[in-house]
Amino acid sequence: MKNMDTIAVLDFGGQYAHLIANRVRRLGVFTEIHSPNAPVSELEGVKGIIYSGGPSSVYAADAPEYNPEILSLPVPKLGICYGHQLLAFQQGGKVQPGKVKEYGIADLKVLEPADPIFDGVPQASPMWMSHGDSVSELPAGYKIIASTDDCPIAAVACPEKRLYGFQFHPEVTHSRFGMKVLENFVKFCGCEKSWNMKSYLPLITSRIREQVGNRKVFLLVSGGVDSTVAFVLLNRVLGPQKVLGLHIDNGMMRLNESQKIVDFLKAEGMDNLKVCDASEKFLEKLRGVTAPETKRGIIGREFLVVKDDEMAKLHLDPNEWMMAQGTIYPDTIESGGTKNADKIKTHHNRVQEVLDLMEKGLVLEPLADLYKDEVRALGEELGIPHHLVWRHPFPGPGLGVRLLCSEGKIGEEIVPAENVRDFSGKSLAEYLQENQIDGRILPIRSVGVQGDGRTYAQPFLLSTPGLSWKRCEKFSTELANRFKAINRVVYQIGTVGGEEKLVEQYATRKNFDTLRLFDNICTEFLQENDLYEKIWQMPVVLLPLRVQEKPCIVMRPVNSSEAMTANFAEIEPALLGELWRRFESAGAGSLWYDVTHKPPGTIEWE
Repeated sequence: MKNMDTIAVLDFGGQYAHLIANRVRRLGVFTEIHSPNAPVSELEGVKGIIYSGGPSSVYAADAPEYNPEILSLPVPKLGICYGHQLLAFQQGGKVQPGKVKEYGIADLKVLEPADPIFDGVPQASPMWMSHGDSVSELPAGYKIIASTDDCPIAAVACPEKRLYGFQFHPEVTHSRFGMKVLENFVKFCGCEKSWNMKSYLPLITSRIREQVGNRKVFLLVSGGVDSTVAFVLLNRVLGPQKVLGLHIDNGMMRLNESQKIVDFLKAEGMDNLKVCDASEKFLEKLRGVTAPETKRGIIGREFLVVKDDEMAKLHLDPNEWMMAQGTIYPDTIESGGTKNADKIKTHHNRVQEVLDLMEKGLVLEPLADLYKDEVRALGEELGIPHHLVWRHPFPGPGLGVRLLCSEGKIGEEIVPAENVRDFSGKSLAEYLQENQIDGRILPIRSVGVQGDGRTYAQPFLLSTPGLSWKRCEKFSTELANRFKAINRVVYQIGTVGGEEKLVEQYATRKNFDTLRLFDNICTEFLQENDLYEKIWQMPVVLLPLRVQEKPCIVMRPVNSSEAMTANFAEIEPALLGELWRRFESAGAGSLWYDVTHKPPGTIEWE
């Protein structure tokens, strides 16, 4: 942005690359994402450069291309994880697979407390590690300034070149003093803090007007925070006569969701919103489908089909109208939207048909550079009422990604419990015995993210009664780090008793009604106990598992701000007893509590 100090982030495809940008923006400094192969001229005028993490190995044949001349730019540089390894490797250091792959919290021991990068940081600081490779030999001029028990070269500095390298991830919420470290780097770069939503609004206004020109805008309004803010923004910038909103009820909404959306927006004076009930069409397309990626693709394409049908009914000339979406950046990065990114999952607004329209310049995404916390801040700046801006996030496919489907048969991809072993060969049974806990690996899979890459592995059910949240967190982290077959851990809140049975489960109205019932019980529970705004989001998941023919439900309470990382939220155990009694009365077989942070588990299960 002109006349504003800027930090450049080189995107090597890590799931945290844009999280770094978000964190620096939150410190009040504008941040732009660039290809690591960008010409030096593109980075002219930046005050500092951050090399992001990434899923590759620096010595791999398919490692991302990068422009080595960027290193010669006379500004401070910070390498994080892969970026740290690349900077060392580029200058003659050595990188090799670590003896221990670290995924989780590690105690960082600061060896050079006087270094400006560690100003105000304790000499023992919990930081988040997520890596397999490590720097094993430093280039000339480098010095070690911090280490962990398993990573002797956890942070380095090269004073002559004003260069730092971190093996840990300061941008991740779990790194307790990560923001302080990033703030120190921003200060080291000499940046003025002048970035906020108030300064961004004029820029985004001019961009919208320039992109739209003389056309009108047709926006798909799901009713979530993002599409609501996008709808209000477009109405303010272009005027309601140039904007038309369409809410499509796809049969996968929460209880009475569509009516609430209409009531919310009309109360704000936005009568240019139409509602279409296309639930039968969506459910018919999803008949018999079980694969999560296939489901997402179908839902995304059907939105476009219904949109085209509605435009035809309204006699809207496609040449005069653009399609708009409330897409935010996590949607694109998790869909592999940058050149080097590993695909975690395809978002419904990133199916191929949408990408084709984008190539033709027919899609407007006014929020695509923002994260959830920035969207909320923009909503506040626009004067949108508090209750709209702070609604829990809800995915475009709705409950479609919270109802896990199955043919009822255990496939070859499911690892039997007796075959689950860690990197040392220790069995899962031995681990449980050593730690005196009970539990079992479940015969289903969910999406996760580890080491900047996608996982699709099995959840583990922790069933020992009376465990504290701290103990749950410990076992969740250890199980996901040590056992490749596990990427998520759930804790048993209540059960009618008996072994879980895998059953056939498809995307039918009956199953969605079941999920709507339990989802609504959870929402009312949060509101009654003054927890709704204290917990950032709580997806409720219907699993294809039954106990005594009754459904197994997972609650997934998380705290986050930008959706790229999250901690599972801790609800008072005494309250959960009452929640289980409500679930049992409503016909649930088991209630499980997801105690997995992101990473390694994504917020949604699909």
